Amino acid sequence: MLSTPLPASTDLSFFSAPRVPSKGASSSTTTNVVVTTRLTRRSPPPQTAVSSKRSLAPALLAPTPPDRSSPFSDLSSPPKRRKLLPGVSSSSSSTSTPDDFVPRIVKRAPSAPASKERKPRKRKSSASSKASSRASSRPACSAPSPEPISLSSRSRSTSSFPQPSPVEVEKRHWRTDEDGAPGVGFLSSEEVVKRLMKSYKGYFVDPNDPENHYFEPHPTDYPVVELEYPNTNAKERYILLAPKDKDHYNPIMDLEKSLYTIVEHYCTKEQQALFGPIPTDTLSEAISRSPSPEPSCPPPLDLPSDPSTMFLPTPSTPYLLKTLKRALYRQDGPTFIKVLDEINSILRSFKEGGNSLMQVPFQWTDSGFPEKVMMRIIEENYQRTVGPNVPKLRHYEAFSSTVYGELMPNLVEDIVRITNLREDSLFLDLGSGVANVVVQASLQTGCRSYGIELMEAPARVAVDVVDQIKVRARMWGVKTGAMELEKGDMLKSARVDALMSKADVVLVDNKVFEESLNAALRPKFLDLKEGAIVVSLAPFVSSIYARVTDRNVDDMTAIFDVKERPYHSGSVSWGNGGGSYFIHRVDRAGYSAVKQKYEEGKGALRTRSSRRKPSPGALKFS
Repeated sequence: MLSTPLPASTDLSFFSAPRVPSKGASSSTTTNVVVTTRLTRRSPPPQTAVSSKRSLAPALLAPTPPDRSSPFSDLSSPPKRRKLLPGVSSSSSSTSTPDDFVPRIVKRAPSAPASKERKPRKRKSSASSKASSRASSRPACSAPSPEPISLSSRSRSTSSFPQPSPVEVEKRHWRTDEDGAPGVGFLSSEEVVKRLMKSYKGYFVDPNDPENHYFEPHPTDYPVVELEYPNTNAKERYILLAPKDKDHYNPIMDLEKSLYTIVEHYCTKEQQALFGPIPTDTLSEAISRSPSPEPSCPPPLDLPSDPSTMFLPTPSTPYLLKTLKRALYRQDGPTFIKVLDEINSILRSFKEGGNSLMQVPFQWTDSGFPEKVMMRIIEENYQRTVGPNVPKLRHYEAFSSTVYGELMPNLVEDIVRITNLREDSLFLDLGSGVANVVVQASLQTGCRSYGIELMEAPARVAVDVVDQIKVRARMWGVKTGAMELEKGDMLKSARVDALMSKADVVLVDNKVFEESLNAALRPKFLDLKEGAIVVSLAPFVSSIYARVTDRNVDDMTAIFDVKERPYHSGSVSWGNGGGSYFIHRVDRAGYSAVKQKYEEGKGALRTRSSRRKPSPGALKFS
């Protein structure tokens, strides 16, 4: 700190420290004036929850080199000896007390060393600004601002990116009592690959018989296996072929991910020991590259010796999953099928006599629905229903309100959590597309969901998405909320009008909506109940940062309290960068208070103006 604070006519503490010395800080009449700076050790102030977030944000944006002039800097290197200025005796530096961590620094205010001492501050500012400019392209390294930008009390919106408050686990029974048999009309992985057989190629081989062509594509005689799912009588067939285009659906990788999820989240610790450790990687790129070295096997695990678990089957090896993984890397088809048959046999033994796999979902009432299970169900359903129809969904009129786009599951999960959807909530999706958000909301929370879509192709696919998610969730032993779809115009739908007053959350993906469509939707929101939420990709208010004025005080969207939240790269289908979405909460009570305050302010202003005006009789002419 400066031993004597410099006087200032204006409080500039709001702004950051200047990078160059102020002109008023130097003297033009003498060169003997010196500024003495003493840095002392001080105990850091107690950190609160908010202040700790403030201190973390710059560190996440750009790490800065340690400042050797700070009493809290790194002590690994000894302090350098400083040269004293002419006219300053060496005894002056020895007057520092033991509390002084660093000797007194003597420098001339207008001289070059002063600017050099400020260089670390300049580099730090530059690094932070560069990191901020890259926030949209590198969302994982950026930290949202924990504080809102200070706005007038007459504004009902904020440009802040508030930190989500912890949402308590919903006490809900996730387990279904229905049988897991898929039934007629089930769209399996086998059916998807059969329809697109020409776009697949062989992956596995028989290392002991080069003439064995069983693992090659064939219209009817193709290599196929089964996978046991957690619920009773639930199983699915997978064709062991690889896509020619690595971006297309890969049934082998799909099977592998589902198997790992079942073992991790449905098996007890004793049951997991029969399969060995779960591999940390999947067959993501092994098809398009040369076989990697086979993974090393860990030491054999000690199987449980508890008498109550002696009924468990004895596997041929204590690391079945590792053996299956080795067969994948070796492209050894016979070994892969043999090991998978043994894994299925163990899973079937768990399902006999009461199905112990279905006992685990009872624990989710307190711990919550595992996100990995939810995402696996959603991905399986999407790959079989939407994936094969992507070319049809691309037929739309460019630069119109009918442009097709999707919100990715990670963004939908965030929206559902932030809006606090519950099992007794009603969720509306206006312009629901293929109904991917409708099914995820009902699966994630058990809420009742409704979606309406105008375009023919997405609406037709949406029917399969809803029908198949019910079957697939049942195979995983999970129940969903009720789902309802409608093909039609959201502006003319009587069903939309009937449900709007009951809705808790309304989603409108209006990123490319024409302004006329957004304007036509605004009056419908007047029917929303207090506390209801509208989530959109573009704000419905006229100006999100506008103050309350005569022009907007009676605007129909003034009932909304609006907050802006960020989404990161990979959250939407129409671009790789990040962006923002907006949460409009109906707050009529807050609007009434703001309007009353505004009217009172206007009244006081008129009173002061009338007092300043002279009466006509008071005018005098000379």
